Amino acid sequence: MSVTVRVPAKVNVQLAVGAARPDGFHDLANVFLAVGLHDEVTVTPAEELRVTCSGPDAGQVPLDRTNLAARAAIALAGRNGIEPAVHLHIAKDIPVAGGMAGGSADGAAALLACDALWGTHASRAELLDICAELGSDVPFSLVGGAALGTGRGEKLRTLDVGGDFSWVFAMAERGLSTPAVFREFDRLTEGIVVPEPVASEQLLDALAEGDPQALAAAVSNDLQPAALSLFPELADTLAAGSAAGALAGLVSGSGPTTAFLARDPGSAAKIADALRDSGTCRTVRTASGPVPGATVMGA
Repeated sequence: MSVTVRVPAKVNVQLAVGAARPDGFHDLANVFLAVGLHDEVTVTPAEELRVTCSGPDAGQVPLDRTNLAARAAIALAGRNGIEPAVHLHIAKDIPVAGGMAGGSADGAAALLACDALWGTHASRAELLDICAELGSDVPFSLVGGAALGTGRGEKLRTLDVGGDFSWVFAMAERGLSTPAVFREFDRLTEGIVVPEPVASEQLLDALAEGDPQALAAAVSNDLQPAALSLFPELADTLAAGSAAGALAGLVSGSGPTTAFLARDPGSAAKIADALRDSGTCRTVRTASGPVPGATVMGA
């Protein structure tokens, strides 16, 4: 028997970042929106833990026990006194190292799939607890929809959303390391008083009303200057999306994927065509959100 779980990418419509904490992490006010680009993780019984991957950029995905899908299987097995003897296959469609939580998504998907395969019947709270141990974005990948993440981003409050939002995502020629972007954030803010991160009420209202114009006026990413410092060419992509009619453009999370909010699906298609023709990015995708989080597709 095997179990397949489908899990979405995310875009950060707001990422407010506080100063570095003594433990090296940063407090965040992180407004997540799950969007319709998906990975699928299939787990099958095996003699030992094994990870394989297919799809775009599969060659960049680690296939050892550092992979978040493998770590999720190990964590759940450890809590239940069993061996993580499964083959994890990741069918990749979320950009790798793109700031869209692809690795985190695979961790959440593997956790849910192993729970179903092994019949461990973990509670939602236990699953979220394991997700938080795995990484700051992993809990949201399990939950999906829209949520405000505080703490490191792992403490979630689900948000009301009044409609679908259309997005265009431009994938860059190379990746960016999330730890490197945070280090650059710390360098750029050295000697500056960094305010406590707080969610924008204007942005939360725009989500609740389903108003893309109001949302465009409120999106923000405190990591964007750091991402642009490490990858200056992203400014050309942002300019191309703006010139093509995007309501707003920003670096997604720690980057380097850039995200453009469109008025509707038709506008998104036109922006995507213009970005493809601009020569400023590797590939372009369109998606809408919110969409559900990790979901069992079949067993």
